[in-house]
Amino acid sequence: MRLEAIVLAAGAGTRFGGGKLLAVCRGRPLLDHALDAALAAPVDRVSVVVRPGDTAVADLVDARAAPRLRMLVAPHAAEGLGASLRHGAGALDPASDGVLVFLGDMPDVPHDLAAALTARLAAGAEIVAPVHAGRRGHPVLFARVCFEGLAALSGDRGAQGLMTARTLALVETDAPGVLFDVDRREDLPG
Repeated sequence: MRLEAIVLAAGAGTRFGGGKLLAVCRGRPLLDHALDAALAAPVDRVSVVVRPGDTAVADLVDARAAPRLRMLVAPHAAEGLGASLRHGAGALDPASDGVLVFLGDMPDVPHDLAAALTARLAAGAEIVAPVHAGRRGHPVLFARVCFEGLAALSGDRGAQGLMTARTLALVETDAPGVLFDVDRREDLPG
């Protein structure tokens, strides 16, 4: 299967007080952990969606200098998560079989999880998500049939509507990192 990944890194981090993705988490910027998980996935390309003018996050992405990594500036990121995801989806290769969507503020996504999600996609699922302790988590894997719907998103709801309109397969995991995101400074792990 030919897959891509999108890392959403265009939020303003207002509940955090700004600068969230660059905050130190276990000795490194928070965003680095999400990039590690995305680059560990079986994907041909990782697109990091950033907001206009966020030079600090752009510099962090550029510093990674990974050949499969590219940055996309979402001109309408202020609209919310849906606009950022729409921008990333609009840049997908239409020949790709699917896209994994990672959130830039989730530092504990297990690096081996993408393989399990991919296996479910290969078996015919349209959307695959991990579930831990009865709660759906991230990253979410969308099949090519969802690309058009992803490219039409708006607002701050992300892909919730698309996920209820399509067949969703869940992959059980014992990793709580699929649920853990950093919203406030006190959420940062040491």
